[in-house]
Amino acid sequence: MAGLVGLLALIVATVAWLVLKPDTYVATPPRAAQATARPDLAATALERLVGAITQRDADAAAGLAADPSGRSLLRAVVANASALDLTDLTARYVDEQGAVQRGGRWTAAVDLTWRFGRFDPTSVHEEVDLGFASDGHTARITGFGGGDRRTPLWLTGPVHVSRQAGVLTLGPDRASVDRYAKLAARAVTVVGRVVAGWAGPLVVEVPPSETALDAALGAAAGTYSGVAAVTATVDGSSAADAPVHVFLNPEVMATLDTQGAQIVVSHEATHAATKAATSSHRPIWLTEGFADYVALRDVRLPLSTTAGQILAQVRQSGPPDHLPDEGDFDSHSSSFGAEYEAAWLACRVIADRAGERGLLAVYDRVGAGDDLDAVLRDVVGVGAPGVTRLWQERLSHLAA
Repeated sequence: MAGLVGLLALIVATVAWLVLKPDTYVATPPRAAQATARPDLAATALERLVGAITQRDADAAAGLAADPSGRSLLRAVVANASALDLTDLTARYVDEQGAVQRGGRWTAAVDLTWRFGRFDPTSVHEEVDLGFASDGHTARITGFGGGDRRTPLWLTGPVHVSRQAGVLTLGPDRASVDRYAKLAARAVTVVGRVVAGWAGPLVVEVPPSETALDAALGAAAGTYSGVAAVTATVDGSSAADAPVHVFLNPEVMATLDTQGAQIVVSHEATHAATKAATSSHRPIWLTEGFADYVALRDVRLPLSTTAGQILAQVRQSGPPDHLPDEGDFDSHSSSFGAEYEAAWLACRVIADRAGERGLLAVYDRVGAGDDLDAVLRDVVGVGAPGVTRLWQERLSHLAA
C-alpha cells in the first residue's frame, strides 16, 4: 500500500513539473495559409489585357478571365472597343480594396485611360474597380465595377453602337440605340441654330437601367431617380478639355413621347456644346434656362406644357422672390420641373429685351468668368435685380 501511495505521488509530481516547467513545448495545429493579393501578377494580367484590347484580340482577352462568364465579358469588351474605335488605352494597378476573399479573389483600384476615337478631345482618366483571382502563379480577371467608383458602360457587357457624322451613341440594345441616335442627330442641328459653328461631336450613353446610370456616374443608388438625363465629364474632371458625354436614364426616357424625348436630348446637347459641365461661373438658372431656351426654341407647345408647373405655383403663392439657385434644383423635390420652367422664362426675358444674340452673349461672357450683374447691365440694360424684377412681372402676367 505504501508503495502504491509513493507511485501516485511520483506521478502527480511529474505531471506538476511538466505543467509548470517554463520551457515546456506545446504543439499547435497547422494553420491554413492566408490568401494574399498579388499586385505583381495582377499588373501582368492588366498589361496583357491592354495588349489584347488594343490589338482587338478577343481570344487573348478571354484567356485572361477567371471563369466562363468572365470570358464572355472580356470578349464583349474587345468587341466594344472595336465598335467605339477606342484608343489611348492604359491600365495601372493602384491598390487593393478590402480583404482578399477565399480562393484568392480580391478587388483592386485600377487607373485606366481611354478615348473614343475622334469623338473625345482628350483621354478619359479614371480609377475603376477590377476583380482579380490568383492561384499564386497567375492572376486572372473576374470583372469590372461593383464598388463606389464609376463603372464605364463599355466595360459592363455587350453594347450596341451607332456612329454618325458628329454623333456616337452606345447602349444595351439596337432598338434603344437607334431611337436615341436619331434624337441626338436632330439635337446637333437644333443646337447649331443657336450656338453658331457647333456640329458635334456628341456622345450619348444609354445604360441598361437607372441603377447602371448611377454606377456609370459613380453616384449613390437612387441619385438620378426621376432624372431624364445628365451631361457630365466621363471621369468627373472639371478640366476644360475633359471628355463630356450625355448619359440618359432609360427608365425615364421610356415614358416620354418622341417630342418630349427630343427636348431632353436637345437640352443635354446644349450643355455638351457649351461645356456647361466644366464651367463653374454661370448661375444654375442661366445654365439650365439657356439649355431649355435652345431645346424649345422651335417647338410649338402651349405654356400650359412648357411652364405649367411654375405658373400654377405663381397663381397659388405669387412669383418667387429670387431666380432659381442650386438649392432649388432638387431632383427629389415635387417642384423640380417648375425650377426648369422658371429658368427658361428668365432666359426668355433676356432674349426678348436683348435678342437671341444678346442672350448668347450673356451666357458666353458669364461662362468665361465675367461678372453677371455687369454683363446684364451691358447687354440687357439692367442688372441682376432688374432682370429678376422683369422675370417676376412676366410670371405674374402669364399666370393671370
